[in-house]
Amino acid sequence: MIYIGIVKEPDFETRICLLPKEVSLVIDQLGLEVIIETGLGEALGVSNRDYEAAGAALHSRAFVLKHADYILSINDFPEILDGEKLKNRIGIFNMLFYQERVDKFLGKNISVFSLDLLPRSTLAQSMDVLSSMASLAGYQAVLKATSHYSGSLPMFTTAAGTLNPAKVLILGAGVAGLQAIATAKRLGAIVEAFDVRKSSAEEVRSLGANFIEVEGYEDSENTGGYAVEQSEEYLKKQKKLIHRHIANANIVISTANIPGKKAPILIDIEALDAMSPGSVVIDLAAEQGGNCEITQNGKTVIYNNVTIVGHSYLSREMSKAASQLLSANFYSFLKYLINTNKEGDPIINSCQVIDTGKISHPQLIHKFELV
Repeated sequence: MIYIGIVKEPDFETRICLLPKEVSLVIDQLGLEVIIETGLGEALGVSNRDYEAAGAALHSRAFVLKHADYILSINDFPEILDGEKLKNRIGIFNMLFYQERVDKFLGKNISVFSLDLLPRSTLAQSMDVLSSMASLAGYQAVLKATSHYSGSLPMFTTAAGTLNPAKVLILGAGVAGLQAIATAKRLGAIVEAFDVRKSSAEEVRSLGANFIEVEGYEDSENTGGYAVEQSEEYLKKQKKLIHRHIANANIVISTANIPGKKAPILIDIEALDAMSPGSVVIDLAAEQGGNCEITQNGKTVIYNNVTIVGHSYLSREMSKAASQLLSANFYSFLKYLINTNKEGDPIINSCQVIDTGKISHPQLIHKFELV
């Protein structure tokens, strides 16, 4: 019998990776046992009784970590039992960027799957944790911006006069960016968006926003839909064009990230100096350095009367909705993992970082060879 274990996340985490609904599916449809730490869902209003009704067994944290075959979690966290005994792990570990998270698993007879490395493919859609969380983050980014912006998003016409609609600029038209566009448009703002990928133009325009295009983008066939690093010439043209649009924006929401690399700087000091007092920047790329030059991860800073919010995990502010999506994603991956021959499978190979104590992901193998 295979035991799936779930323990409480670090204090900063408000989301849960497996809710009672999916626990019952894991037990009834996949034939696995689920053991969870007592009180796992209390902060979210999910009781121990709910988990027991779903078929899970409740135990202490130490018991779960000792007896589970696989530990499911959203975040990476240390778990040391009996000296250096670690467990097979399934989570969202961003190991391409945080290389040090790989070290503790090397040489151990375990496997580690990091779901942020899943391909953006039709077959993997139901497991795509990044898309699920990015969609919520894009929505929440607009609401967060409105809480800091003292003007109005839609146009207001009153007897006392007319208030012009806010101008919102979205940098990066991936899942988060597109959701931010849709949300800002629904709230009545004038929206424009930039993305290096020309393929994003149609989606941006379909949502009613103006697409900002810089000529000379170099694409790659092997990036899974992600942006890639560009030439110096392109970056200079990009900076000049974006600077002009930033100066006219009341709200800027930046989402541009490159897997495993520092986020590109799109909003420098010069651009911030050109923004109107009271403007707001929401930087969703904060964890990997941020798209704004002075972003501080997890903090809100004020520069020249412009508010810069650095937050890569706005989905944590929608913990119930985020947990529902994550729980469905984790269950779908478990189902696929159980029912698939791992040898040569593109989905499994893409997200398996460690295979029986050895690095198995091509990009990480390359990185460690360079160290």
